[in-house]
Amino acid sequence: MPQKIRLPEQNSVTIIGRLASDPVLRYTQKGQGVCHFDVAVNRSYKDSNGEWQKEVSFIPVVVWRDAAVRCNERLKKGSPVFVSGRLKNRSWEDKAGQKRSTLEIDAQRVQFLQAMGDDAGDDEPGSKPSPGKSAVAASDAPVESAGEEEVPF
Repeated sequence: MPQKIRLPEQNSVTIIGRLASDPVLRYTQKGQGVCHFDVAVNRSYKDSNGEWQKEVSFIPVVVWRDAAVRCNERLKKGSPVFVSGRLKNRSWEDKAGQKRSTLEIDAQRVQFLQAMGDDAGDDEPGSKPSPGKSAVAASDAPVESAGEEEVPF
């Protein structure tokens, strides 16, 4: 008689990279903040000829609630971030009636790896950079799945 093997399931992902574009903050009909951004993650490897190659992956990230608002306030294109969360498949129908889907990171934690005001030439006069790193943790409360009418994109 074959043995039943019980495999634990785990859905956990951690990435470190830079924002590929400015974050986009929107609100659901219930007023819940949703911030979307892509993180560019680089990989270097040697090809079959021994030459170094670079590969870039663009990973979509979604942040909810108050953390979404803070990400929108603090992050911009090129900002370095540490993101941990879970992979989530999202499907919807576009305006033309085509079915679309994407695999994205549903962020549980976003850590800003650059202190505020650390951008060269981007500081406002009189502003003081804050020392250290800061993190934005998404709520541990379950996130309701939203239909297309709930998320306006």
